[in-house]
Amino acid sequence: MANNHLHFLFLLLLPSLFWLPISAAESSSSCGGHQGPVVPITPLLSFLVRVQETALQTFGGRNFDPKFYVDVSLRFNLSHTQKVFDDLPRRRDGSVSVQEFQRFVAGYLESAGNGLVLHQPVDFVAEPEGFLPKVKNAKVRAWALEVHSLWRNLSRKVSDEVRESPDLHTLLPLPEPVVIPGSRFREVYYWDSYWVIRGLLASKMYDTAKSIVTNLIYLLDTYGHVLNGARSYYTNRSQPPLLSAMVYEIYNRTGDVKFARKALPALIKEHEFWTSGEHKITVQDGQAAKHSLSRYYAKWNKPRPESATIDRDSAANISDSCEKQDFYREVASTAESGWDFSTRWMRNTSDFTTLSTTSILPVDLNTYLLKLELDIAFLAKATANRTVARRFTKASEARIQAIKSVFWNAKKGQWFDYWLNHGSAPAHKGFSSKTQKGNHQNQNAFASNFVPLWIDQFHSDKALVERVLKSFKSSGLIRATGIATSLTNSGQQWDFPNGWAPLQHVIVEGLARSGSSKAKALAEEIAVRWINSNYIVYNNTGAMHEKLDVEACGEFGGGGEYVPQTGFGWTNGVVLAFLEEFGWPQDKKLGC
Repeated sequence: MANNHLHFLFLLLLPSLFWLPISAAESSSSCGGHQGPVVPITPLLSFLVRVQETALQTFGGRNFDPKFYVDVSLRFNLSHTQKVFDDLPRRRDGSVSVQEFQRFVAGYLESAGNGLVLHQPVDFVAEPEGFLPKVKNAKVRAWALEVHSLWRNLSRKVSDEVRESPDLHTLLPLPEPVVIPGSRFREVYYWDSYWVIRGLLASKMYDTAKSIVTNLIYLLDTYGHVLNGARSYYTNRSQPPLLSAMVYEIYNRTGDVKFARKALPALIKEHEFWTSGEHKITVQDGQAAKHSLSRYYAKWNKPRPESATIDRDSAANISDSCEKQDFYREVASTAESGWDFSTRWMRNTSDFTTLSTTSILPVDLNTYLLKLELDIAFLAKATANRTVARRFTKASEARIQAIKSVFWNAKKGQWFDYWLNHGSAPAHKGFSSKTQKGNHQNQNAFASNFVPLWIDQFHSDKALVERVLKSFKSSGLIRATGIATSLTNSGQQWDFPNGWAPLQHVIVEGLARSGSSKAKALAEEIAVRWINSNYIVYNNTGAMHEKLDVEACGEFGGGGEYVPQTGFGWTNGVVLAFLEEFGWPQDKKLGC
């Protein structure tokens, strides 16, 4: 990968403006100016990555999940455990016999889920008063109550052992009970939690929802940002910034001013994290107007510990050590996006090593940051903090203008990601190479192109909604059972034919809240398709799934680094949120 990602002069006609990225905080290193900071790896993680590598050598790749080996905890202190491990007899290739390795694991390592114990939420009741009042169909209501009951299965609290001996665990201690996504995801995840909370609010579980926010604020206060997840190997990156949206939704339901006031300083700190340092990019147009936007940028340039064996294999053909570090940073930065992985981030959609996430200004990230600014302004007004309200109202107005200027494409009727490197945007059909802005926009179809509809300032513009609606309907993303993530079937899980609950929700909610009757009708149609497919998948498998196949009703999704997961926090939350919003008439059929 090129090392001069952020210092290219590039032209952008709009119709006669040129655009230039004029600032992005960078730190020097032996590998070039754009190499940023790296969070130090802990001795425990370094050791567990070695265990992970040995496990792969010993057992082979079949059904191998590298995350398991960095989620385990130690029975004894690290120095003793490491000495025993180092003394294991090894073959020439470094592998250990299955018997010896199994004996070591059984004697010195605790199970991956050991640090969390089941927790009974104090605010869970089998059938909450006022639960889904618009659902009139008895069959749908019975299923919704089963989905609601899954909150008990996913509720945990951090064990006392983690707090007493944190050096033996990669799990991070949290002050309140948690709700996990499910399956291999045994810890709290950042952006998942927004849709978990939307489901909890539909389930009238307000205390549990507040506990989730308390935990995320704890991580922010401790590490300077909300972590990707509550593990020590996630300290190098965040995830899409939706903490303010969680606080906003809880405040709207409860009117808890004390809760909002307590959260406000943390939200301001979150904003600072995303709008400074390596995350910040400033572009300037020909009229000397500056626009500050943000990108994903992980503080990491090594294989991700939870996927170290996979990342090393992906980088096997990169010979230059600096290019390899660049690649590892791109992988971790893509994980920060939540879209891990997708051709959306690749210069060459058939070559995973061309990930260039740090060279992209993403539509959705900047939409979520606009939501953050609007939420802070709203909550500041609600708590009588007029100074903060004015400051973030002004910030939101500037970002709205930046989104309009940089991402919006009037001809296409969509918002597109913007590539910082001239000539590096993926090729697309039907657009003149003479139009420089088009060359910097990734005009391939992605669900993220329509995320701005979630924001009131965009979906309240009826003329804009009608234009975007026409583009959305012709995009090819609307499929048999929901919205496809992309139209490229790459084998990556954030590509076709997978559909993901969060993307269904933000787009549907934006359409539903618009002033367009056509948009509202399409929103309900997509929600119904999504609910039907989830119902059939649940009936067929006995579980809710992380992602669905939008081409086939009743089929769960696949692809990516790991086998399909069940549980599943954000899928449950979106189903309940859709049923709360749209209901289900008595005579309406359920199923495919």
